[in-house]
Amino acid sequence: MPPERQLDVGVVGVGSMGRNHARVYHGLPDANLVGVFDVDADRATAVATEYGASPMGLDDLLASVDAVSVVVPTAHHYDVATDCLEAGVATLVEKPVVEDLETGRKLRSAANAAAVPVQIGHIERFNPAVETLESMIADLSVVGISAERLGPPPDRAIDDSAVLDLMIHDIDIVRSLLDAEPTAIQSSGVSDNRHAAALLEFDSGAMASLTASRLTQRKVRTLEVTAEECLVEVDYIDQSIEIHRRSVPEYVEENGDVRFRHESLVERPRVPNEEPLRNELAAFLETAASGEPPRVTVDDGLAVLEIAKRIEAQGASDRAAADVEVAHD
Repeated sequence: MPPERQLDVGVVGVGSMGRNHARVYHGLPDANLVGVFDVDADRATAVATEYGASPMGLDDLLASVDAVSVVVPTAHHYDVATDCLEAGVATLVEKPVVEDLETGRKLRSAANAAAVPVQIGHIERFNPAVETLESMIADLSVVGISAERLGPPPDRAIDDSAVLDLMIHDIDIVRSLLDAEPTAIQSSGVSDNRHAAALLEFDSGAMASLTASRLTQRKVRTLEVTAEECLVEVDYIDQSIEIHRRSVPEYVEENGDVRFRHESLVERPRVPNEEPLRNELAAFLETAASGEPPRVTVDDGLAVLEIAKRIEAQGASDRAAADVEVAHD
C-alpha cells in the first residue's frame, strides 16, 4: 500500500545515479523532494534547482526528511548511512551495501539498534521483467541460470570492480530466484576484474554462470533460465521475456532440398513498461511509511557482498598463481 501522506525525502550524493534518484522522487506522488546534499556544492545546487528542491548541508537535510537515498561512493556508505540512522531517517543505500563484510555487520547492528528501515539498492529486483520471471519461477524445475552483464569501458571513474559494480546485480537475482546460497564457487577475472566470470553451484543441483565486463564493445544485460519445462530468456534492457517450449526437430523438404530445423513454441508474456528505479523508490517509500522490512534487506546486501568478494578473491588468487608460474618459467 502507498503511504497515507507524502513523505519528505532527500538524496545524499547527486552524481550520475543520485541525480536519477532526485528525478524520480520529484515525479513520485508520494514523495516531497525537500533537498539534496553533495560535496560538490555547484552540482547540488544545479540538481536541486532542476527538481524543485534545496541544496542543503547533511545535518540540515537529515533533520528535514523522513527518508533518504544514500548515493555516494561505496567507501562512504557506512559513515553516511549511520548518520542517517542516528537521525532516525529511513535509508536506502545503493549497492554494494559497503566495502567489506565487517563494516556491513556494523551497519546491520546500527540499523537494528536504531529500529529504522534500511533498504539496499539492488535495482534489478524491481525490473518488471524480473518481477514477471519471479511470478513464474515456483512452477519451474530450474537446472541452470546464465547471466551476462557486459559493456564498454565507462566514461567516468568507477572504483568498484566489474564484479562489485555489475555482476553483483546478477548474484542478487540468482539468490532471489533460487532462494538459496551457493555451496561452491569457481571464478576467474582478467584486467583487474574488469572482465570476470563465475560459476555458482547450489544444493538443488542448479548451477549459475555469470559474466560481467567493462571491456565489451556492446551493452548486454541478459538472463537465461534453463528448466526441465522450458527455456526462459530475459532482456533487462528491453524488459522482455521469451519462453521457449516443446522444441521439435524435423526434416523439411523445400524445392527438392531436405533441410533440418527445430520448431518450438515461443511465448512472450506481457511485461509492464515501468522504470525499475521508480518501482524501487516507490517500494522504499512504502517501507519508510510502514516500518515493515524492505524487499532487499541489509542481510541480503551482505550475503550478495560475501559471494562477490569470494568471486573477486578467487580470481585474484588464480592470477597471482599464474604470475608465479610464469616467473618460474
